[in-house]
Amino acid sequence: MHISNESLLVILVVGLVAGWLAGKIVRGAGFGLIGDLVIGIVGAFIGDWLLPRIGIHLGTGIISAIVNATIGAVLLLLVVGLLRGRFGGGWGGWGRRRWW
Repeated sequence: MHISNESLLVILVVGLVAGWLAGKIVRGAGFGLIGDLVIGIVGAFIGDWLLPRIGIHLGTGIISAIVNATIGAVLLLLVVGLLRGRFGGGWGGWGRRRWW
């Protein structure tokens, strides 16, 4: 498989923007450059897998890729937050504790 430099740049930009947006939505702040990038790229995989299965098709283009990755990243952060909350003291720490 060959990935061009432009494709790699688009993947990085989409991941960075989606991770930053998801951090703002869920936590109110980003996770730093590397954290936003990783969350956004993993969120893109989740969004690409999940959204078509539930019948949501956003179209093509960079904006739809960012929206798709952001939705996946928000779901990822919510699941991680619930799991950490469940095993780390319940709902009492929701919103006061840092997730990462």
